Amino acid sequence: MKLSEIKEILPTLENVEFQLENGTFVPEHFHVTEVGQVIKNFIDCGGVIRNEKTVNFQLWNADDYEHRLKPVKLLNIIKLSEEKLGIEDNEIEVEYQSETIGKYDLEFNGKTFILKSKTTACLAQDACGIPFEKQKKNLIQLSVNEGSCCTPDSGCC
Repeated sequence: MKLSEIKEILPTLENVEFQLENGTFVPEHFHVTEVGQVIKNFIDCGGVIRNEKTVNFQLWNADDYEHRLKPVKLLNIIKLSEEKLGIEDNEIEVEYQSETIGKYDLEFNGKTFILKSKTTACLAQDACGIPFEKQKKNLIQLSVNEGSCCTPDSGCC
């Protein structure tokens, strides 16, 4: 989800709710402790220089059980970040603490923001020599060549 998308969604909500893919909700008394832009310059294993920009939201669970972040408050934090930091309209990455700090992509299901698990991947598979995984098919999915001379009743076997 891009920053522009969350800015369109927030005014339509009564509450801001985040949920992990496993169905667990981030407690209602969470804080958004950071909104920023992360710029990552790196070289992949194939030697290609890459640049990525993401908008970063950090969620934090405090023992402040009376706290409830309202959509207009988050929208104001985003606007302030855009004005003061020059944040661009990029994909949002959310940091949230579980056993360690996890990084998540963000989706919206019509009511709740969903923290989608991220995975690592090789960006230069052709340069690494890692073979591409062959597509697996069940034998029943393979098409039969009607012009084949060998059929169950043909006597060729």
